[in-house]
Amino acid sequence: MLQRAVDALAPHAGDALQHNVPLAPYTTFKIGGPADLFWEVTSADELATALQVARDLDIPHHVLGTGANLVVGDHGVRGLVIRNAAHHLRINRETHQLYVESGATMYPDVIHAAVDAGLSGLEHYVGIPSTVGGALWQNLHFLSPAPERERTMFIEEVVHEADILTEDGTRQTVGVDYFDYGYDYSILHDRDDIVLATTFQLEPGDPERMRRIMEENLEWRSLRHPPLDTEPSVGSIFKKIEGVGAGRLIDGAGLKGMRIGGAEVTHRHANIFVNRGGATAADVCALIRRVQQTVEEETGYHLDTEIDFVGEFAPPSKAEPQFMPKPEGIVTAAERAKMAAE
Repeated sequence: MLQRAVDALAPHAGDALQHNVPLAPYTTFKIGGPADLFWEVTSADELATALQVARDLDIPHHVLGTGANLVVGDHGVRGLVIRNAAHHLRINRETHQLYVESGATMYPDVIHAAVDAGLSGLEHYVGIPSTVGGALWQNLHFLSPAPERERTMFIEEVVHEADILTEDGTRQTVGVDYFDYGYDYSILHDRDDIVLATTFQLEPGDPERMRRIMEENLEWRSLRHPPLDTEPSVGSIFKKIEGVGAGRLIDGAGLKGMRIGGAEVTHRHANIFVNRGGATAADVCALIRRVQQTVEEETGYHLDTEIDFVGEFAPPSKAEPQFMPKPEGIVTAAERAKMAAE
């Protein structure tokens, strides 16, 4: 299978087609074994070609963007991993539209380009690790600007249209209604379509105001989310439960600071695990299982994961959990709420 894949892909990828590439550096968690084959595509056309060849030959394949919201198995990924780095961008100042290929990173690349051009609508989503394709896939969202923060703002509000490769292999341009957006949902969850490029419909804005919103949102996130450069993570591990947050249940069960191997429930936010160094997917799976068991025993609630698991996994680690003290200077959500009330 791999030789057939190499023979079919090599004329298109050339030297960009690599073998046995470790995937940990390409994920925000810094965890994961190697891909059998790896192609970092740099244009929408290359992305479409890679997908079409893999589909035609029935080669297992996975498209990787920023590597957020997923855990890659310690035994790696069979078949082809396509790293989407297609990032061509252009701005139409007359129509206030920004066209960009789906592998471009929302922040800083796309957002800075929009703000520098005086176009508003994307500045709300700073600091969230996502490509353009990932943003459309999950209907990227954030709270409206401070101080009110009275509603959630969704990326669908500024999507004009998108170029996609459908699951049956045709390239189409579709409007925003095609995606059937909901909270953390798009039709892409249920169809094997891939976004190749997107056109955002923005509006003229004051760059100074946009940069203020960006600074405020980055500050807000820094108080609640661990910095990815020093505390690698995948964001929230478990889905929200109606009426009570997963983080609150985990915190109430006294599980902040629980560590198995190199994976730890961070004191910053109980629904986020961090890689303290050398963490494996087996450590993460063991920590997930232990948190689920403890919360269900103490509260009756079952926590479901909201992250993706890609590749082949070793059995969960059998290491006994340890509890790590809260690092000096960390302010928890409960402590922030108490300070706000006072």
